[in-house]
Amino acid sequence: MKIDITLKITPKMVKEAQGNEKKALVGHLGTHFDVMNKEFPLDYTERKGIVFDVSHVKERNIEVSDLDISQVEKGMFVAFYTGFIEKVGYGTKEYFSNHPQLSNQLIEELLKRNISMIGIDFAGVRRGKEHTPMDQHCANHGVFIIENLCHLQEVLENNDYFIAHTYPMNYANMTGLPCRVIAEIKS
Repeated sequence: MKIDITLKITPKMVKEAQGNEKKALVGHLGTHFDVMNKEFPLDYTERKGIVFDVSHVKERNIEVSDLDISQVEKGMFVAFYTGFIEKVGYGTKEYFSNHPQLSNQLIEELLKRNISMIGIDFAGVRRGKEHTPMDQHCANHGVFIIENLCHLQEVLENNDYFIAHTYPMNYANMTGLPCRVIAEIKS
């Protein structure tokens, strides 16, 4: 079974997003990578993935203790389901400014485990002025962040593990690359 976990963009969403977030342009609109001057390796197009349900975490950072980190393996696509994109709606002011975030400790633990990608159903692993430097830090460690995923709950309902098929646009010299991400659930 395949589940498209890419946000479907409508003209209304584009208008709202661009009105609430200055970076919501071609490279940073909808589901996209923050590549931060790096080249996306073609080997990353197919990765073993896991999604963690952290929807119970409210009013604080998502911490290492909120998941079973021992399930994370080298090279994995690690996704986090918070339900935020469905609850608040992509493109709103709240979506860009008051989204969940991963703790610095959790991000560092994921980097130590040499994962490939972090997938989130919100606007960034960190908020505000911490957003871009953390994206760059992860990219410098070969880890790409995919923002604005959706339908992660559907993946969870079928299996925590999946195969992530990820295909970014072939753009050059951009900090963000729109992409399509499909979760393949093996039975």
